Amino acid sequence: RRKLRSDVAAAFPSLSTEQLAELIPNKEELNVIKIYSHKGEAITVYMNHRNPILFEVEKVLYPTVYTLWIYPDLLPAFSTWPPVLQKLAGGADLMLPGVVVPPPGLPRVQRGTLCAVTLLGNRAPVAVGVAVMSTEEMLAAGMKGKGFAVLHTHLDHLWEYGDKSYPPTLAPLVTDSAAKESAVDEEELEGKESVTSCSPEPEQHLDIRDLSLKDRESCAEVLGKEELPESRAAEPAEDASTEEADSRTPQEQMDALFNQCFFHALKCKVKKSDLPLLTSTFLGSHMFSCCPAGKQLDIKKSSYKKFSKFLQCMQHQKILQVKELHKGVESIVEVDWKHPDIKAFAVPEGFSSACAAQDSKSEDREQVYHPPEIIPLYGVSTKMIPLFQESGHRKGSILSSSDVRNIIINYVKSNELVDETNKNLVKVNAILCDCLLDKSEQDEISHLKWDELLSRCLERLQPLHQVTFPGQEPVVRKGNIEPIDISIAQRSSNKKVTIIKNLELYGLDPQCVANTLQQKVQASATITPAPGAKDRVQVQIQGNQIHHLAKMLLEEYQLPRKYIQGLEKAPKLGRKK
Repeated sequence: RRKLRSDVAAAFPSLSTEQLAELIPNKEELNVIKIYSHKGEAITVYMNHRNPILFEVEKVLYPTVYTLWIYPDLLPAFSTWPPVLQKLAGGADLMLPGVVVPPPGLPRVQRGTLCAVTLLGNRAPVAVGVAVMSTEEMLAAGMKGKGFAVLHTHLDHLWEYGDKSYPPTLAPLVTDSAAKESAVDEEELEGKESVTSCSPEPEQHLDIRDLSLKDRESCAEVLGKEELPESRAAEPAEDASTEEADSRTPQEQMDALFNQCFFHALKCKVKKSDLPLLTSTFLGSHMFSCCPAGKQLDIKKSSYKKFSKFLQCMQHQKILQVKELHKGVESIVEVDWKHPDIKAFAVPEGFSSACAAQDSKSEDREQVYHPPEIIPLYGVSTKMIPLFQESGHRKGSILSSSDVRNIIINYVKSNELVDETNKNLVKVNAILCDCLLDKSEQDEISHLKWDELLSRCLERLQPLHQVTFPGQEPVVRKGNIEPIDISIAQRSSNKKVTIIKNLELYGLDPQCVANTLQQKVQASATITPAPGAKDRVQVQIQGNQIHHLAKMLLEEYQLPRKYIQGLEKAPKLGRKK
């Protein structure tokens, strides 16, 4: 650990002693795993707090995006457009036409310098790459050709090893006054005319290699966006008509108008019951009606050129989700009504009365249920310590099933336990014998199949599970999660009731479920304390309502069937004669 800290200090001298101690703590658990890239290269990954913080390739250390979100200024950063991220995550390198040139100019780097890639308007890095050429060579090439060899991105497989969180929103740094920036721009325009020359009618494509710089007017566009508040939605509607807005280009004004009408429509026009909503209907019926008098929405005059590209940017910001439910027809299927940009949007004067009716339904929107992500985990028990200590784990270490699988495979290979005559068999040595075999089996079993070896190992580890609710930190609990239990009980006069338990474990409000069921089946529902369970209640509703309950839990709440127990007790539907 001390050597790792010294290597990190040498690789990233800008980190202070306190930051080094925070990144590589002395007492907290630091795991080391080995993975292999698609090219077969061995990569060493250092994990802290269940997130990969560094990875090493050919004895060179690189930070992950999780580390760069904590230290965003660790590497020189270059900005690109949000749609480019999908291409980078798919394995593409960053081409220079996709790099946004800010008003102060590009960071000065040499060929081979490790750099971060950010998205326009957010300082949080989304990729790590190596510069293929120096800054001077980039400018001399007219910002054409490959700029950066991308090693790791947000949304790639290495990112999936962590908690799968998304980049924070970090406002761009503004170090100089606007006047100084404009003066620098004028000097750059005079001295480097070839770099900032504008094309009359630019086209923007999703392919990273064809992405243009939007008329090379990005300098003015970036400057305009850096001066805006951090939340685009909080932009006052009056900006579209004030004298200050006149200094912006028509393209920037159209972008601002689209943003205003987009958030206005979501806040005041669209209801949860409208979803899924055709994107064409959203634009034609909702956004157009939110356009101020004297203004007209025209996507061709914006920097997006296509409405689908505009929605892609909004989807990347996790404001909504768009899916192609039918071939060639896209629909908005989900909206995050709690998104800070929607909450912060101020409805323009004159539209307030039209929005009043929808505001009364905002509470219903905020109660949209999203099922938790449940991941089975395993803790190293006392009996299994000898098998796992070779990989640096001790009692209580928390592992996923894939972690366990990789550790067992590495242990077998490093100890040369694969049977020479049959590769499907593993020789049982003394440690495997003590950890995985019962006393009655120790003299009888000398070999195990791979799948039996892994299943025995998982059975002898302590079961745990991790529950992650949307917008909350993951919670790790002991044991396997209890399923939602549905049972039928007999009451007086041979009446049946349906009883539902353990709803709280999945973030469901029992009272809300009872009220919804009561309305659906027109039967009385009550809440009673759950016997044998502290601080839990159960829902009781008249009749056998498992059919309705199954439809609600599986289709409306999108809960996996494996977490629901008792659905087989539904009444059998008789055949019509």
